[in-house]
Amino acid sequence: MESKVPSIKTELPGPEARKILALDQEFVSPSYTRDYPLVARRGLGASVEDVDGNVFLDFAAGIAVVSTGHCHPEVVRAIQSQAETLIHMSGTDFYYPLLAQLAQKLAEITPGKFPKRVVFGNSGAEAIEAAIKMARYHTRRNRLIAFLGCFHGRTLGALSLTASKAVQRRGFGPLLSGVTHLPYPNPYLCSAGHSAQECECDCTDFIERQLFRTAVPADEVAAIIVEPIQGEGGYIVPPAGFLGRLRQIADRHGILLIFDEVQCGMGRTGKMFACEHSGVVPDILVTAKGIASGLPLGVAVARADVMNWGPGAHASTFGGNPVACAAAMETIRLLQEKYVANAAHMGEYILGRLGDWPGRHPAVGQVRGRGLMIGIELVKSRQTCEPNPEARNKVIEEAFQKGLLILGCGESTLRLMPPLIIEQEHADTALEILEHCLSEVEQ
Repeated sequence: MESKVPSIKTELPGPEARKILALDQEFVSPSYTRDYPLVARRGLGASVEDVDGNVFLDFAAGIAVVSTGHCHPEVVRAIQSQAETLIHMSGTDFYYPLLAQLAQKLAEITPGKFPKRVVFGNSGAEAIEAAIKMARYHTRRNRLIAFLGCFHGRTLGALSLTASKAVQRRGFGPLLSGVTHLPYPNPYLCSAGHSAQECECDCTDFIERQLFRTAVPADEVAAIIVEPIQGEGGYIVPPAGFLGRLRQIADRHGILLIFDEVQCGMGRTGKMFACEHSGVVPDILVTAKGIASGLPLGVAVARADVMNWGPGAHASTFGGNPVACAAAMETIRLLQEKYVANAAHMGEYILGRLGDWPGRHPAVGQVRGRGLMIGIELVKSRQTCEPNPEARNKVIEEAFQKGLLILGCGESTLRLMPPLIIEQEHADTALEILEHCLSEVEQ
C-alpha cells in the first residue's frame, strides 16, 4: 500500500468498484446504508485501499471497530496462531482456556471492585439482548427505561431500546412492551429550551417527580439502559452529574443500571471505558466494536450476584469463539500498553485544533467529545442552532472524494472516530481536508 495517504488515482467510484457496486445492488440486502461508494480491498493502520488502488485516510475505523488500526501485525499474528490451533469449540457446551482467560481480563479492566461474570456474544446487539434478559431474570421485573437518540442494536429486544432513527423501527412492531424512552440530556440543544451556556439539565428529575408517580411504577422497572456518551444520537457528552444521578435513582428503587459502551468503550474516549470519566460504576457493562480489532465479539460484564441465572438460561454457539478471544486478548494488551493513552493525547490535540472552528465557520455550531470520539455539529444558524443535515452530508461526500473517510451521526453531526493508533500527521491531514470541504460547502 502506498505510503502517501490519501492518494486518489481514479474517479470515485473507479471502474473496479463499479463492478462490485453492481453485484452488491443485485444480491445484497437493500437495508444497508452506505454514505459513499467505497469498495475496500485492504487496510493497514489508518489507511484503506479500494479495489482501484485509491488509498484513503480512515477516520471511521469500520464504525469505531478497528481500535488498533487495520490489520495490526500483532493482532494478525494472534489470530493466525489461534486459527492454526482451534477455531471453534462452542463455549456454551465445552471449555477452552481463552474463554475463561478473557473473562478474567474483562473482570479486571471493567469498573467496579466486586466479583464479576461475563457472558459472550457476537455483537453489541447480542450483548444488549443478554443484558435485557439478565436484568429481567435477576429483578423479576419487566420494565426498562432508555433514552431518545440512543442506539442499542437492531435485534428485536435491542431495537425496542433503540430510538435513534424512526426508519430503524418502522414496520417491525410490536416491539418489547414496557420500554419507556426519556430525553437524553444535550447541553447544546437543551430540551428545556436553555442555551448551551446556561444548560445544566440532565433530565433525571423527571424520572422520580413525574414518570414514577404517573406512568411507570418504579418497582416494576428492571433496568435503566444508557450510553455514557451517546453515539449514533450525535456524539453527545451529557452534563457531568447525569450518570451519578441515574446511579442514585437506580439504587433508591432497586433498579439495575446498564451502561452501553459498545461504541464509547475500549479506549475510545481516552479511558478504557467512558463511564470512568464520571467515576460511576454500572451493574452491567456492555461492550463490543473495538474489543477485538474487527473480529465479531460482544460481551456483557455484570456483578456476579446479578448474573445469577442457571445453566440453559442464556448462551451463544459462536459467542466468544477462540479466534475472536485471541484477537481480544491482544487488543486489550495493546490498548493498555499505549493506545488508550494515545487516544487521550490525540483527542486533546484534535479538540484543541477544532476549538476555534465555531468562531471561524458559520456552519459549525459546536465541537464536542472525549478522546477520539469527537462530534462536529453543523447548523444553519449559530443563533437558532437549527441542524443542517444537508451541509453535513455534503461534507461527508466531499471528504470521500478527497480521500478522507468520515461518517455522520445524530441529525447533523460529523463524527471523527479514527483508529486509536493515529499520529499527529494523520490528524493534521484529516483536519486540513475536512476544513477545506467545510469551506466549500459554506460558500
